[in-house]
Amino acid sequence: MSALPLPMTGPVPVPVPGPMPAPKPAGRPLCVDCDGTLILTDLLHEAVFLLLHQAPWKILLLPLWLLRGKAYMKERLADVVVFNWAAIPYRSETLALIAKARAEGRPLVLVTASAQRMADGIAQHLGLFDEVHGSRLGVNLGGQAKAGFLTDRFGHKGFDYVGDSPTDLPVWRASHTALVVDAGTSLSRRAGNVGAQLEVVPAERAGLRSYLRAIRIHQWLKNLLVFVPVVAGHRLGDQTAVLASVLAFMAFSFCASAVYVLNDLLDLPSDRAHVRKRNRPFASGRISILNGVRLGAALMVLSIATAFMLPPLFGAVLAGYFAITLAYSLRLKREIVVDVLVLAMLYTVRILAGSAATAILPSFWLLAFSMFVFLSLALIKRYSEMLVALQQNKASAAGRGYTVSDLAVLMSLGASAGMTAVMILALYINSPDVAAMYPSTHWLWAVPPLLLYWVCRMWTKAHRGEVHDDPIVFAVKDWHSMAMLLLCAGAFFLAGSTRL
Repeated sequence: MSALPLPMTGPVPVPVPGPMPAPKPAGRPLCVDCDGTLILTDLLHEAVFLLLHQAPWKILLLPLWLLRGKAYMKERLADVVVFNWAAIPYRSETLALIAKARAEGRPLVLVTASAQRMADGIAQHLGLFDEVHGSRLGVNLGGQAKAGFLTDRFGHKGFDYVGDSPTDLPVWRASHTALVVDAGTSLSRRAGNVGAQLEVVPAERAGLRSYLRAIRIHQWLKNLLVFVPVVAGHRLGDQTAVLASVLAFMAFSFCASAVYVLNDLLDLPSDRAHVRKRNRPFASGRISILNGVRLGAALMVLSIATAFMLPPLFGAVLAGYFAITLAYSLRLKREIVVDVLVLAMLYTVRILAGSAATAILPSFWLLAFSMFVFLSLALIKRYSEMLVALQQNKASAAGRGYTVSDLAVLMSLGASAGMTAVMILALYINSPDVAAMYPSTHWLWAVPPLLLYWVCRMWTKAHRGEVHDDPIVFAVKDWHSMAMLLLCAGAFFLAGSTRL
């Protein structure tokens, strides 16, 4: 499968008796676009994020490649990145059209503006096409160039064409039948005005729910940590401090969602290899990479705009959070131990952000407790991922530095971190600082046993494979965890409002 063969030169070979060749397909060719039509994504956008994942420093070469033409840039990307064609999300509606045309014996042609080698890779994986044509050096096979190529190859109105975007309008004008996939009313109307027979192929489009999943709005619960300084400092009656905490919460939530979008775009190969993460909006192709970039940029603008309403120190903490998460997404998540330390640090940074927004200094006890309890939760997350890999008979999870043989080590480290957090809390309750803040400190001694119960229960649930990916989300949905939180809050309330 390749572009048109060159004419043969030299002596004509003598025919050798053998089996009769299969009859060539007959009928009007069905020509199929790739990006957005055959697949739910765009290979150029996929290649850019694969480059960031596989060879980040080469992203600096993209402008230089683009200066030599879009076709040249695509060719260079094809040289560098490695695709897993089996993991690419294919459009079921287009595959159904291809299956029908194949059953009718029609020639099937994949014609795309993506690089020839990328087109060949998809075609070889599917094994459905009789011809494959893509962009080559100096020729970007899109729009008018594609229309001219197909007209020269099959004649004006001599082919049917399946596409999905306004750039396909010149091709539909030259085709016999314009098959429009996943198009809105405007594009369908424009395609119907080009003079070809029109067939609209409906497809499910991403809705609000998909975008809410993409920004992981449920993860905003983690950003409630910015309220910890106000609560711990007994300043809930201070309207200025509470308002600053609300703004800090919004700024961190927008920033965190932008980071989640970026992380998902960088993690496409590993997410598609995961039993649950492959259903995420970007991995599944429900939301395009381009729309993901737009969404992430809009969220960052909102985050920065909100941060400007707070002290400059908060903006510095927010910038540090973004830098750390970016480093985590690009590299640190694949480094053993470093990854969980960074995750624990990112939770603690939220508390520091709340302090920066309200000018309430956090105590040593609070920061130490935060680091160890969140280190335990980060290790639960990694333990759960390795347990899933073990259940799937894999040696490791995609995009992680651990192997299934590390399960015992992860549990040992995580349980130890949780116990250390309980010990720090007990020492805090016994410190002179607490006696000065709470009239009845004896109520607080109910908290360490409750926390000890929770840590042991979380690790037991993780060992049973009942904690899926994110322990914070699990805890929010777990009534035992919520009951423990309410009991702890009640103990602190009684300690601060009653005297014996």
